[in-house]
Amino acid sequence: MTALLRRNDGQLAAPMAIESLPAPGDGLRLLSVIIPIFNEEKNIPILMDRLFVILPGLGMPFEVIAVEDGSRDASLARLREEAARHPELKVVSFRRNYGQTAAIMAGIDHAAGDVIVSLDADLQNDPQDIPNLLAKLAEGFDVVSGWRKERKDAKLSRNLVSRIANRVISRISGVPLHDYGCTLKAYRSDMVKNVRLYGEMHRFIPIYAHWMGAKVVEIPVHHHPRQHGRSNYGLERVVKVILDLVVVKFLDRYLVKPIYVFGGFGIAALALAALSFCYMIALKLFANVSMIATPLPLVVVMATLTGVSSILMGLLAEILVRTYFESQQRTNYIVRERINFESAK
Repeated sequence: MTALLRRNDGQLAAPMAIESLPAPGDGLRLLSVIIPIFNEEKNIPILMDRLFVILPGLGMPFEVIAVEDGSRDASLARLREEAARHPELKVVSFRRNYGQTAAIMAGIDHAAGDVIVSLDADLQNDPQDIPNLLAKLAEGFDVVSGWRKERKDAKLSRNLVSRIANRVISRISGVPLHDYGCTLKAYRSDMVKNVRLYGEMHRFIPIYAHWMGAKVVEIPVHHHPRQHGRSNYGLERVVKVILDLVVVKFLDRYLVKPIYVFGGFGIAALALAALSFCYMIALKLFANVSMIATPLPLVVVMATLTGVSSILMGLLAEILVRTYFESQQRTNYIVRERINFESAK
């Protein structure tokens, strides 16, 4: 059996043998494909045609969860039409636009599959790469991230900025990926179900998973130029991503010990106050320089206030962290496996 797909230029692509697709294996029972959608009315019918050629040939049950993110065009109407044609298609519609991260989070929350695959609706991600992602998961990996090695976007405003951002993120996070921004990824659901995403943090899911002990791998995927609509990404997202990365790094290192951050800064400020005070006294005693003739008294006062305030904020943060874990009945550790324990009653 073969499947004919149409390329972005409308021509038929080479036949692909469904029987040759990698078997899902590894005990997987259900595949959930989540698609964040914002103003993609022209792309939706094409994307669904391509998906519903690929997915039935995988040899496993599947569901497609389209999250309509408050589009201003006819995207929701197109999704209703496609849902009437395909019972496997489920639609979640937001009351307003909340952003891609919220849409992906909603897709994860509504997904019932053992494996979750995410991809964009703009036809730049290729559904033909989904079998390759699943095959890599079957090798024992927990997260498979797509790498748009031959990216079809603007070279300076998108590609160059993206390369720089990816190198910075990899260096800071310790997870060496070439392409954090590629939405086409596959996850074992137990790796992402407990992750809460905010801001622009959907691109950092591999980092969260890695910190939880997941095996993360990256494979090249196809990337096509956008044919319909316009990109919703701009250079302003670089600032948002950097700020979100700071938050992610803080949550990784200091979520359960915030006093180390606030207290460390507070001690440094108090040390500056002490040194400034000593220097001020030395100038008075040995150089006969009046204290008010220098800015040192102001430095001492401000540094002392900053140091005390930082330490108090650290103590308050410690109380909040303990309240958070205890109220949510959560632990500050994650267990991978239990052996020879009785099942919980």
